[in-house]
Amino acid sequence: MKSHPRPPEPQEVELKLSLPGANTAELAKRLGKLPWLARRKATRQSLHTTYFDTVDQQLRQRKAALRLRRIGNGVNPQWLQTLKTSAADDSALSRRGEWETTVPSAALSLPALNSTPWIQMDPQGHLFGSLAPCFVTDFERTSWLLTRPDGSVVELALDIGHIDANGRQAPICEIELELKSGQAAALFEVAHLIASTVAVLPANQSKAERGFLLAQDSLDQPTRANPRPFGQALSKIGLAQQVLREMFAQFTNNLNALRSSDDPELVHQARVGWRRFKSALRLLKKLPEIAGAPAWPELQALLSFLGELRNLEVALNETLPALASGYCQCDKQRAESWLAMLSSLTQAAVLQRKAVRYAMQEPGVGVNLLVITEWLENLSASVNDVPINRRLLRQWAKRRILRLNKRLATAQQTSDTPAQQHRVRIHAKRLRYGVNALRDLLPERIADFCSENAAILQTNIGAKRDLLQASVLVATLASNPGLVDYLRGVVVGAGLTDANGLPASK
Repeated sequence: MKSHPRPPEPQEVELKLSLPGANTAELAKRLGKLPWLARRKATRQSLHTTYFDTVDQQLRQRKAALRLRRIGNGVNPQWLQTLKTSAADDSALSRRGEWETTVPSAALSLPALNSTPWIQMDPQGHLFGSLAPCFVTDFERTSWLLTRPDGSVVELALDIGHIDANGRQAPICEIELELKSGQAAALFEVAHLIASTVAVLPANQSKAERGFLLAQDSLDQPTRANPRPFGQALSKIGLAQQVLREMFAQFTNNLNALRSSDDPELVHQARVGWRRFKSALRLLKKLPEIAGAPAWPELQALLSFLGELRNLEVALNETLPALASGYCQCDKQRAESWLAMLSSLTQAAVLQRKAVRYAMQEPGVGVNLLVITEWLENLSASVNDVPINRRLLRQWAKRRILRLNKRLATAQQTSDTPAQQHRVRIHAKRLRYGVNALRDLLPERIADFCSENAAILQTNIGAKRDLLQASVLVATLASNPGLVDYLRGVVVGAGLTDANGLPASK
C-alpha cells in the first residue's frame, strides 16, 4: 500500500510587542488613525480564556499550552479549544505548533485533540483526566488584517485587559502580529511602522507564561543568565544566534519588568544582560555575520540612565550601609546628617527611575530593539550556517576562552592605578561572560579556573569602584562638608586616587 506524506504541522508565527506607558483608553483610536490603518476596518472581540494544566504543570514542562476561549459575551458565544506547542526560544518572534478547534461548550473536549500531538503526549488519557483550570485572561481585542506589498498577510491585534490567577491580577496591554500567510519579514515591516509612532518593546513572554508566573507570584521577577546546552549538530552561526538571543532576552525581559516593578535587581540584571550581549559580540566578532551587527544609537540614553540608576541603588543598598556607623559614632547630629544624605540619594533614585521609564517610551528605543531582534532572527539564513563537528566547536571555544584569559593576565601585570584596575575588571567581566556562554563546550577544569579567577578579581575591584562612585554621588547631592570629607577619606584609604591625589574617574 502506498504511504501518504504526513500533512505539515499547523504553525503559528507571531511577533509580540509590549506597550510601555501606553494610555490604554486611547490606544485603539491612536492606532486606527495611523495613515496605513485608517482605511482598514477593525474587528473587535471580547475574549475570555481559561488555561489548563496538571497540578505539577506537566504541559508547561513540555512547552505546551491548552486553553479554552470564549469569543463574545452574548447569548450564543463561540468556544474555541487550542493546543499550542513551542520549543524553548528566547525571542519576541515565536514559531509554535497550533491546533484550534471549535467545541460546543465551556468544557474541554478530548476528541478535539485527536488530530494533534496530544496523542503522543497522553496515549493513555491519564494526563487529560488530571487537567484543571490554572488562570484566566480577559481582554478586548481590536484587530486589523493587512496585506503587504509582497502578498504576505498579517493580523495586527491590540489586546487590552488583564490576567487573573490565584486572586492576583496583571494587566494585558500588547500587540500581537500574526503571520497568516507569506514571509516572517512582513511581521517586522509592520512592527517598524507601529514603532515609528508608538513606543514598543519586544516581548518574549506569552500570555500563558505570564499567567503561570502570576499564579506563582513570580511575575516581573528578574531574569538572570540562563545559557542553554548546545546541540550535537551546530554551526558557529547557530551557536552565535543561540548565545546572543539568550543574552538579548535577558536584557529585554528585565526592561519589560521594569515598567511596573521597582526591584533594584531588575536594573542590575538588565545591565548584566546588555553587557553579556556586547561581550558576546566581541567574542564572536570574527564571524562575518557578527561583524555586521546593527548599532544601537537610540539606546544610548536609556543605557546611560540605567547605569546612573544602578550607581544610586548600589550606593544606597550595598556600599553606604557598611559605612554608617563609622561616620555617625552615636552622634545625633551626625546621624541626622547621614539620614538626610540617604534621603537625597533616595529621591535622586526615584527621579532616575522615572527617567528610565520615560526613556523606554521613546519610539526610537523600540525601533532599535526591533532592528536587533530582526537581525538575530536572520542570522540562521546565513550561507555559512552549516553544522560542523562538535569536537571542532570545542576546540574553537577553548581557544577563544584561553585568549580572553591571557588578555586578563596581561592587564593584571600593570594594574597599579585605579584606571588600570578598572581595565582589569573589564577583562574579568568579559572572561566570566565568555565562560558562561560557552561552558557547555569547555573542559570543566579550564571553565572553573577561568570563571573563579575572574569572579574574584571582578568582586574585589568592583567593591572599591562602588565605594568611589558612592563618594562622588554624595559629594554631588549632599550639603554636609564633614560627611563628604569622611567618604573622601575612606576613598583615599582604599587607594582610589590618581597621581594627583584626586578621585579617579570611573
